[in-house]
Amino acid sequence: MKNYLSDVRFLCPDESGLDRLLQSSSAEPFAENAIAFLHALSLALKNDPETRRYPDVATFAFFCRRANLIQLKRKYYTGKNPRLGRGVIFHITPANVPVTFAYSLVSGILAGNANIVKVSSKASSRADLICRVITRLVAEGEHAPVTSRLALVRYDPASEATAYFSSVCDVRVIWGGDATIAEIRKNSLPPRSFDVTFADRYSLCVINADKYVGEKSPERVAAGFYNDTYLSDQDACTSPHLIVWLGNDEHVATAKRIFWHHLHELAKARYTLQPHSAVNKLAIFYSQAVHLEGIRKTRMPDNLVWRTELTELPADIDKYRCSGGYFSEFKALSLSQLSTVISSKYQTLSYYGIEKPELIQFIAGIRPKGIDTIVPIGRTTDFSLTRDGYNLIDTLSREITIL
Repeated sequence: MKNYLSDVRFLCPDESGLDRLLQSSSAEPFAENAIAFLHALSLALKNDPETRRYPDVATFAFFCRRANLIQLKRKYYTGKNPRLGRGVIFHITPANVPVTFAYSLVSGILAGNANIVKVSSKASSRADLICRVITRLVAEGEHAPVTSRLALVRYDPASEATAYFSSVCDVRVIWGGDATIAEIRKNSLPPRSFDVTFADRYSLCVINADKYVGEKSPERVAAGFYNDTYLSDQDACTSPHLIVWLGNDEHVATAKRIFWHHLHELAKARYTLQPHSAVNKLAIFYSQAVHLEGIRKTRMPDNLVWRTELTELPADIDKYRCSGGYFSEFKALSLSQLSTVISSKYQTLSYYGIEKPELIQFIAGIRPKGIDTIVPIGRTTDFSLTRDGYNLIDTLSREITIL
């Protein structure tokens, strides 16, 4: 084990706690001591002045509060049949959305497991803040029954540690692109263990222009869209890249003018465009121009918001994905027109001005291979214990049948 872990940095606890973690027993989902620990984490983050700098960390702290966890318990665990965590969960988490590692850890804890979490080695003040607060709670010792069953680690992707942690886990949770998942899967698992993968996905947004032109607070909708996209630099799988407009031509033209004006004002005030993003936008546009007919770039005051107008919706539109505020726009006659493009790569559909029954009818009608989540604009980053179609409590725990 020493050879495998020689280059691993244990953030908490130190390496000596790993054997205890591996030998620990599983707990039932939503155990009281798990809820107590996560509530303590919520309070500690809330009271840390640095949290105010990071809305996503504050949102995570809000998610972990006791009242929310009790509500989740009512929804996800009735206790009708006994369940226990599957054992040791090995989480391999991404760098593009720094707080993801914390939500992944919380899912494992609530499902009743011991958890080894590989935190990205890429510098992140958000991840560092959460790790620092967790380390402090571990040191205080008040929540030892839970904290003795977690380990936060960092190491280089080339390390042999992935092979070791894979060999001792009951479930391996992988967040990453297709290439990352394929590489990690070269490390074998025990016979009864399995992977839960959250691959790179593509998301879109649908706006009913007929409704938007009558919106009393159009800037509020644009602000929600800004949070869905620019806060993660449009790198999150939930961030929309394709914007589909519904409604008559006049309303669509008016809605576009209002919506993009408000979004640009927000980006101008809050967002800093990195040079590499500006270059990538140009490269993606050239690629679209070569492969797609009839596209054009819509004029904007600067490069903060890049809009590419499509005259048709190609089946491979998900290939033309770019971060930093790059959006492809298409006017559709109806939601059903999306049926030709929604593949298993599609994850989240955000919307404005569409009623829930219409969305239900849309899914029932086209039965898409993709789209696991449908939420109003502004809520794509909300974490749920149902993710990419997985009920994480059920998936990360096992039901015991008693006849």
